[in-house]
Amino acid sequence: MPEFDSSMNVLALWAALGYLIGSIPFGLIIARVMGLGNLRQIGSGNIGATNVLRTGSKPAAALTLLLDGGKGALAVLLARAYAGEDAAQIAALMAFLGHCMPVWLAFKGGKGVATFIGLWLALDWRVGVACCLTWLVSVAIWRMSSAGALAAAALSTTWIITLTDGTTFILGIALTFLIYWRHKDNVARIKSRTEPKIGKS
Repeated sequence: MPEFDSSMNVLALWAALGYLIGSIPFGLIIARVMGLGNLRQIGSGNIGATNVLRTGSKPAAALTLLLDGGKGALAVLLARAYAGEDAAQIAALMAFLGHCMPVWLAFKGGKGVATFIGLWLALDWRVGVACCLTWLVSVAIWRMSSAGALAAAALSTTWIITLTDGTTFILGIALTFLIYWRHKDNVARIKSRTEPKIGKS
């Protein structure tokens, strides 16, 4: 864990700002702006890039991926610049929760994969890159976005231990737990071999 040098008021401020930044539903906004329909009524109803791809628009899905990842990175970088490493980790966790449970959408948000990758790239680029590569390799093998997310989350703490000084380890465990919690239905479908693969209905 990092040393908590910031005051509780400062940490509370960055927790709130991190949540608000993370809660911006870019997938929903992009789908509406690009005339792709109500994302809640398409595919899984999820607001993330994978469901945006189900609209048939790859540019919209790519933009959603970048923005959802970017908001995680932004929360971390702002908190680090104006407060410190302790605030950066708090902001990272809250940005992830903001994406998954945005107040604007009755706390029904996305699964947080892009935001997870984005915040790790900002917290420690080595862990972020390792998680990206883990996701890519896993998706190439199993052809399932959810499998890539689960593998990236599961191995993230390994990358933290092997590539860093370990100050983000507790955060890594918390984020891994949250990724698995958000993907509990996917885990069940993977076990029953009913999880849809990329490119197939």
